[in-house]
Amino acid sequence: MGHNPQMTAETFVDANGMPVRISSPDKIVFPHQGWSKLDVAEHFVMCGEGALRGVYDRPTMLKRWTKGVGGEPFYMKRVPGSARSTVDVVFPSARPGRMFLPLEVQDVVWLAQMNCLDLHPWNASASDLDHPDELRIDLDPTDEYGFDAVIDVAHTLHELLTEVGLVGWPKTSGNRGIHINVRLEPDWTYYAVRRVCLAIARQAERRNPMATTAWWKEERSGVFIDYNQNARDKTVASAYSIRHTGWVSTPFRWSELDSIRPEHFDLMAFKERWAEVGDLTADMDDSPGRLDKGILWVKADEENGIGDAPWPPHYPKMPGEPPRVQPSKRRMTED
Repeated sequence: MGHNPQMTAETFVDANGMPVRISSPDKIVFPHQGWSKLDVAEHFVMCGEGALRGVYDRPTMLKRWTKGVGGEPFYMKRVPGSARSTVDVVFPSARPGRMFLPLEVQDVVWLAQMNCLDLHPWNASASDLDHPDELRIDLDPTDEYGFDAVIDVAHTLHELLTEVGLVGWPKTSGNRGIHINVRLEPDWTYYAVRRVCLAIARQAERRNPMATTAWWKEERSGVFIDYNQNARDKTVASAYSIRHTGWVSTPFRWSELDSIRPEHFDLMAFKERWAEVGDLTADMDDSPGRLDKGILWVKADEENGIGDAPWPPHYPKMPGEPPRVQPSKRRMTED
């Protein structure tokens, strides 16, 4: 804010002692608020260590807002030539690719230079791309429900994670929902991690009428627990991302759950939050969990005839998956 109205061609910001070039720093990214590309870069300089923790050593997709939030973003899974570090991956289609691999704070700030606002890492690290080290719970309210419903369901998820021996790290999504990330020992496949998330979500559904695992929007009401965010190559905005709303995806303590509001932490207001509490994810890597108890919940569901749920489009048909057809269309076919 308050930058020279005459457009500056470029400037440099200091990312942990490394200069990172920011081209067109005065370019307005958030037209309603007047926030610039340099404002975005300075945000990631400020919370660089925390932002890096969410993406460190993970294949990261570039979601580029080259026209600011007034335009549509475009997604780059394959990395541009100016990337400092990369990793070879295999996508669910079995096609190979090369993705960006953030390893230092300067890499996070480089994402801001590439007009990325929200950071989108895989839930596996480059050291073992076939075994995720993070389970992700994405709480997304349907249109008729607000943030209070999300808080209600998050309480249920907190109880369930404790029962299954896992530590959840909650944050606002920066939009209408809440994300809960759980660091894991990398001993299970994407399929197993997703199935455990689904089993936890189904337990939440049984305990809380506000929770739903209904994949098809026409069957959904309440707060959808998106278990499919754990499939290979799926990404969720990581901590300290800036969303198109102008709100920062803000980590919080479980004790703050009832009072947290995503709109309290826009790009400028978040500075005060950071000064007050610092990086609440600092200890996130200290206690990776195991899925053994969660797998018992999966087995109990299967013994009761409750198998897999639909996968996202474009994924290979999976064993035990129900028909990947919208229920209303399926009924029309049956009729």
